[in-house]
Amino acid sequence: MKPQITFTRLPTIDPSEIATHMSDPRVADHMPLLTTPWDTAAVATFVAAKEACWARDGLGHWAILENGVYVGWGGFQKEDGAWDYGLVLKPSAFGLGTQISRKAIQFAVADARIPFVTFLLPPSRKNLGALRRLGATFVGEVTYDGATFLKYQLNTARADESPLH
Repeated sequence: MKPQITFTRLPTIDPSEIATHMSDPRVADHMPLLTTPWDTAAVATFVAAKEACWARDGLGHWAILENGVYVGWGGFQKEDGAWDYGLVLKPSAFGLGTQISRKAIQFAVADARIPFVTFLLPPSRKNLGALRRLGATFVGEVTYDGATFLKYQLNTARADESPLH
């Protein structure tokens, strides 16, 4: 049976659960900006920043649940006028990335504020087939906070022609 994926706000999740998630070295392997340890104080700062995005833009990052259990966080954040999509899963949920991303992109397609979505991935990510299957195209390499990322873009106005549907 396909897992039931739901999105909720980050403050509903126990901060120690997020701290444990973000402290896993398998998560850090693909997050070049993750350079400091995560504790409940770091989680409080993180959640406050993500909630500020909701207050400012009316959209932000969610906590992601599989059958009611926290498996990670992700969503949309406005960066330099563009809506960037990010997803950070617990290692036990790495296989859910495509299913979660399809659901999130369907949200973006239905939201007139989001004409396209960008994705910033570290060069350590080698398996990019799922991103291409979503219909995203490679834009180029960009530097963000001193780290290099591979930038992809998905035109949500054309996403209804993609394999999402």
